[in-house]
Amino acid sequence: MMRVIAGTARSLPLKTIEGKDTRPTTDRIKETLFNMIQTRVPGAVFLDLFSGSGAIGIEALSRGAEEAYFVENNKSAAVCIRDNLKFTRLDENAIVMECDAVTAVHRLNGKGKVFDIIFMDPPYHMEWERQVLEALRESDIMDKNTVIIVEAAKETDFSYAGELGYIVEKEKEYKTNKHVYLYKKEN
Repeated sequence: MMRVIAGTARSLPLKTIEGKDTRPTTDRIKETLFNMIQTRVPGAVFLDLFSGSGAIGIEALSRGAEEAYFVENNKSAAVCIRDNLKFTRLDENAIVMECDAVTAVHRLNGKGKVFDIIFMDPPYHMEWERQVLEALRESDIMDKNTVIIVEAAKETDFSYAGELGYIVEKEKEYKTNKHVYLYKKEN
């Protein structure tokens, strides 16, 4: 069972959707992720792409993020996110966008919103992280201080990141996957 690890919604259980369409981040990996970004979360504007059940964005809100945007294309997953937000009482500071991640980046562009943390956990081995990084490169929703964190299969290659204008700050590997931390290069 998934739960919120820390903060105002600590220990509350989260619903997940049945089936192979989503792959929830384990509590241990989620805890490691938030330990690495803990100083950046309070007051942050958080973008959770490929949200699934919404667990990562909800964890950010629970730990003091000012607001979180959840982007999910799967209708039943979007319903699950809304239910989890309502249950954790974190829905006041949340926006759920039912669309794909690239469309969301384009829709948010030009709205004067700059995200502090952009997290994405796309389906593995489909190169969606590259498509999103390409869309973000042309977007005004991030700046040089925005951290982009990609959850990907361990063998996913990010050697192209430099030519897209990103710096890979670090990679944290787990048994089967990893978190890659990227920043936009300064011009």
